[in-house]
Amino acid sequence: MDGFLLSRSERTLRTTGTRDRFDTVAAAAAALADGRADLVVGALPFDPSAPTALVAPVTVSWTDGPWRPGTVAPLPRVTIAGEVPGLDEHTARVRRLVDRLRGGEFDKVVAARAVRLAADAPIDPEALAARMIGRHASANGFAVDLTAAGESYRGHTLVGASPEILLSRRGDVVTCRPLAGSAPRRAEPDADRAEGAGLLASAKNLAEHAYVVDWIRDVLAPLCSDLDVPATPELTRTGELWHLASPIRGRLLDASVTSLDLARRLHPTPAVCGTPTDRALTAILDVEGDRRFYGGAVGWCDAAGDGDWVVAIRCAEIDADGTSALAWAGGGIVAASDPGTELEETTTKLGTLLGALGVDAHAADPAGDTLTRISRTHE
Repeated sequence: MDGFLLSRSERTLRTTGTRDRFDTVAAAAAALADGRADLVVGALPFDPSAPTALVAPVTVSWTDGPWRPGTVAPLPRVTIAGEVPGLDEHTARVRRLVDRLRGGEFDKVVAARAVRLAADAPIDPEALAARMIGRHASANGFAVDLTAAGESYRGHTLVGASPEILLSRRGDVVTCRPLAGSAPRRAEPDADRAEGAGLLASAKNLAEHAYVVDWIRDVLAPLCSDLDVPATPELTRTGELWHLASPIRGRLLDASVTSLDLARRLHPTPAVCGTPTDRALTAILDVEGDRRFYGGAVGWCDAAGDGDWVVAIRCAEIDADGTSALAWAGGGIVAASDPGTELEETTTKLGTLLGALGVDAHAADPAGDTLTRISRTHE
């Protein structure tokens, strides 16, 4: 895929081609500032020190509403080829992180795992994006060519449907809607409502959410006037999960601060990394290694500074020939976290992407001692 797609409920941006590539935020910002680019699109990696995948596109198309292509290529048969790390190792990692949290090393850290996917034929990134957007109408669907990040990403595409807005900027108005704290949806309506109510009353999840909101407030406070941060979060939901969300709004004191500048300051939030950020980031890179673009940000910024950036979650990176992919999911860990529950949360989150491919991410282990042995089903 040689292009960029970001589908939001109110409108869709689709671009093709590359006039210029930028592997740093600074280079992209300079091109916008001096007129060499009137629009920059792409993705920021999880690790802020890694190369970005930002480009100035050749063609740009805006349409109202979410992306609804006229025809969509069929998706091939996909199977689980492996787990990174294995389920037992992920649980052990969470247990060790909880010990470090209880020792005061940090307040929150996000633990992630991935599954390797193998396809019988190439996966069309746009077809997968269309399927995810169709299944998750309120999500922010995206497909991003990662080639600009360097040779190891040539021809790779990041595809997902994120429920989380990192930020939007329109004129001097900045809005954010962080998500942190989650609970699974239930099939029976009364049980589902009870699950949501329990999340809203959960001390563990409220504390996890507060770390994210407090951090965003600290970043935006010097940049904004009339900063409105709700005292308590609200409930929001996807097909798989209840989330705690906090809509945040402020007015920029300096109109020269662009959406790209804000994305650089806000990313990675404690929702995908942890707090304090530097300690959590160091721990993640040490324990997990490179997350690549999972947990990064996908979006656009124009010459006026306006733009939208979404958190790169519920996603997979498809390789250049389209026959293999890596899909990630993570969960926020605090001192009160239970390793088994955290493992189950990552499996539920993987369902957003795997379900679009006809893969069941939530089959129970026959022995009953692991909730997330993964098997394949057909839609």
